[in-house]
Amino acid sequence: MIFGLSDELIFPPPYLAREDGLLAIGGDLSVERLLLAYGQGIFPWYTEEDPILWWAPDPRLVLEPRLFHMPRRLARSIRQGQFQVTFDTSFAQVIRACSAPRPGKEQGTWLVPEMIEAYIRLHEAGYAHSVECWRDGMLAGGLYGVALGKIFFGESMFSRAANSSKVALAHLVTLLRHWGFDLIDCQMTTSHLLSLGAREMPGYEFHRRLELHVCQPTRLGPWTEAAALKNGRP
Repeated sequence: MIFGLSDELIFPPPYLAREDGLLAIGGDLSVERLLLAYGQGIFPWYTEEDPILWWAPDPRLVLEPRLFHMPRRLARSIRQGQFQVTFDTSFAQVIRACSAPRPGKEQGTWLVPEMIEAYIRLHEAGYAHSVECWRDGMLAGGLYGVALGKIFFGESMFSRAANSSKVALAHLVTLLRHWGFDLIDCQMTTSHLLSLGAREMPGYEFHRRLELHVCQPTRLGPWTEAAALKNGRP
């Protein structure tokens, strides 16, 4: 069963999602609805041909900051200072880079214009954040997501240079570990994230962790001084 949303700010319980994770259809992408959704482990994901679709997959891929696996090549890239890393300095540029179709992929992007605009509003409200990797003054890679309490909901990343998105993730993990974050929600399972220490978590455990940590004080953005806080080095 798929639930239809009205103008009322309410979602059905995530455990009622279909086996593929689809929970509801419709609604809008207002800041208030997005915050309500993320607080319950629900996120939007759809293409231009679709209405707004809301998902709550079970199991859920998560990365616990303390269990992040640093590959040797990535550690070497960071030690060599191949990239300058910043936080929240170019959110719009990062999300638009994430929306660009990947080379060699026939399928278009899921980051349709209204989604981009919605997350920019969420960033302006202080809840959505970006990590940028720069090389020679050019944006080489990065990622963005949403932070509520002590949970970071990762949305997307991109690379224009080898290891750039991994470097961004490593810096984010180090920062979140420093701030006592409990989980990074990775949403969908990929071999790439599994290789970095992510694991599939049963839905009941994921939502229990949300209940414990989303309600904690949210560190509203911008996080522009985060790189200085950790001296730019994981």
